[in-house]
Amino acid sequence: MQSIKERFWEVDFFRGIAIMMMVTYHLIFNLSYFGNYKIDAISGFWLYFARTTANIFIVLVGVSLYISYANVKKTIKEKKNLFMKYLKRGLKIFGWGLIITVVTRFFLGNGCVIFGILHLIGFSIILAFPFLTLRFWNLPIGVLCIAMGAYLKGLTFDFSWLLWLGLKPKNFYTVDYFPLLPWFGVVLLGIFLGYLLYSDGYRKFMLVDLSEFNIIKSLSFLGKHSLLIYLIHQPLIIALLFLFGIADMKF
Repeated sequence: MQSIKERFWEVDFFRGIAIMMMVTYHLIFNLSYFGNYKIDAISGFWLYFARTTANIFIVLVGVSLYISYANVKKTIKEKKNLFMKYLKRGLKIFGWGLIITVVTRFFLGNGCVIFGILHLIGFSIILAFPFLTLRFWNLPIGVLCIAMGAYLKGLTFDFSWLLWLGLKPKNFYTVDYFPLLPWFGVVLLGIFLGYLLYSDGYRKFMLVDLSEFNIIKSLSFLGKHSLLIYLIHQPLIIALLFLFGIADMKF
């Protein structure tokens, strides 16, 4: 069994796959949004591709949260200090989400990111703290959150202050929206899987070590640096499209 003090290569590997899928989708979306390419990036195949990508990534957020918790609780005994670790981490990622809100407000106007995936991840890291000890209870609670989100999806409201929760106001539009309902439920499913597969900080299943294969090593590298890649890939893609005259910028 592999100790939790080592990185689990398979988690980084699957996160790397999600990163590659995300970059691919955003390339297609940018060609559709900024360019003159007739690509339907918001329905059909590409919609399912984007949702699959998001689900993989967000499930892994929950898995990684549990793995991290199983590690640090052995060295940080004070629950208050333990919570502060996740509070700081969550606020940092949420802060990056706010920066993206400001930047996209400048470039996209009304389509700017209000509560996107970084807002969700940052908020979820903080909110998930009491759930990290619930073990199997995260499964039914996660399913309930997803069901509530599915119910709210078709509804609109006359107010916007619960937008972050999943209660969308009328005529709401954004290019990136991941409210707590249903997506926090996906995080909880990830925490459940983390407990099931890596309980007490050890891999609970047999797995051949493939981490030295070049393709797996490369994808794992991307998975280890997912936040940095998320922050830089969109400006880089848009800059390249502009540089090569592929897209007609709408700034």
